Amino acid sequence: MLRRTYCASCIGVDSITVTIEVDVTQGISFYLVGLPDSAVRESQQRITTALKAVGAKIPGKRIVVNMAPADIRKEGSSFDLAIAVGILAATDQYLFNNLDNFIIMGELALDGSLRPVKGVLPVAVHARRSGFRGCIFPEESAREAAEIDGIDIYGVRHLEEVISILSGESRVAPMERVPAAAAKAAEDLPDFGDIKGQESAKRALEIAAAGNHNILLCGTPGSGKTIMAKATAGILPEMTRDESLETSKIYSVAGKSNPGGGLMRERPFRSPHHSSSACAIAGGGTNSVPGEISLAHNGILYLDEIAEFPRHVLDLLRQPMEERVVHVSRLRQKLVYPANFMLMASMNPCPCGFYGQPGDRCTCTPFAVSRYLSKISGPLMDRIDMHIDVQPVTAESLTGESRAESSSAIRERVEAARRVQQERFSGEYDTNAQITVKDMKKYCHTGPAETRLLTTAIARLNLSARSYSRILKVARTIADLDCSQNITVAHLAEAIQYRGASLRRNED
Repeated sequence: MLRRTYCASCIGVDSITVTIEVDVTQGISFYLVGLPDSAVRESQQRITTALKAVGAKIPGKRIVVNMAPADIRKEGSSFDLAIAVGILAATDQYLFNNLDNFIIMGELALDGSLRPVKGVLPVAVHARRSGFRGCIFPEESAREAAEIDGIDIYGVRHLEEVISILSGESRVAPMERVPAAAAKAAEDLPDFGDIKGQESAKRALEIAAAGNHNILLCGTPGSGKTIMAKATAGILPEMTRDESLETSKIYSVAGKSNPGGGLMRERPFRSPHHSSSACAIAGGGTNSVPGEISLAHNGILYLDEIAEFPRHVLDLLRQPMEERVVHVSRLRQKLVYPANFMLMASMNPCPCGFYGQPGDRCTCTPFAVSRYLSKISGPLMDRIDMHIDVQPVTAESLTGESRAESSSAIRERVEAARRVQQERFSGEYDTNAQITVKDMKKYCHTGPAETRLLTTAIARLNLSARSYSRILKVARTIADLDCSQNITVAHLAEAIQYRGASLRRNED
């Protein structure tokens, strides 16, 4: 007898339906076909023992299990449950009348209990789009899909509960929808109000957060670069529903779902170590998992001591910074992961960190300074919108009792600027940083005085075409923070100073 069950496999952050066909005929053998990997092939032993826990068995007959489509490699243990249910149905040990209505996924333990699996959120979205009535997942995994409307999500702990659902006994009810809670205030993040001095750097970080612009902080050790970068995560606006779903799907595929269940609300802040490999940053590897630049989607990717990263790793960022996606190509598949991140980086001006400071504290030779700074290629530097020189905090600022402006006050201005951008773009773009070349004149129009200033700046600073467009985008954000409909000379002048003449490299 031939019976079919349905599960799914993730390809990037999307899913496809995998049909499990089980055919039972006379003979004694067990065949599992359809490009299964080692974890899938080993499912026979797990299923055999788990079925005994519910009083069932794999009969001594010829059983062929086909996983279609057969030209896509099946990886992982999440197919155990669908295969086990298919065997029970094909051998008439249980009567299931609604197998066509469910996507079934889960890893079986030897006692019949279910262990969590990765990627159930994109699977649930795919199941709803494909017309399935419900999804059956391990309880721990099902929590992350509980906010998906239009489909029943069942969280089960044991194979017996799966059998009761498919038999129509209804001993298990669908999970209740998790209400869309607001993002929690990140209490462990530094507050700008507690950071002494550095008002110009804080202003630049506010602009970067408002327009989602890439930013580089360069200054001496102890000047506050790292703590200001962490505080910037606290002034970003809450994610929209679509952004939350996109980010949560990436974390689901990576096996890093929200522990409390439901969609992620807080924007990611990823800070990989400088020893991270190319696969860890860009994604890929044996299982083609998302890398740090995708895990930072809709959030911040912070590279502390960016000059310590290998140059070939840093240059991997160049294409994703422009296209907002990362392409992972392998022999058997080509994946596309979202990568709409805000790059934040910090570095010292030289290996010892004190170049240009009074007191002759720097011990580096000119060659050592040049070699250190050249670790960041010109094309990558050109893609960073804002280059900020962070000066040491003065003694008066450190010892003063006055408290600086709080992160909550800055966040209100950032949120207001983001709302202005959403109204302007009407879904075409999310932030000013995404404006393409063809729409520059439409959204970043300048008058005669502003054009003359730009022409002079380009000539004197030897700016590239990319630098020109990024100056205009930053100026557009400054105008939004000022509630100005037009970009003025003052907005352009401030944007130009953020190109950081001392940090420019040879243009691309």
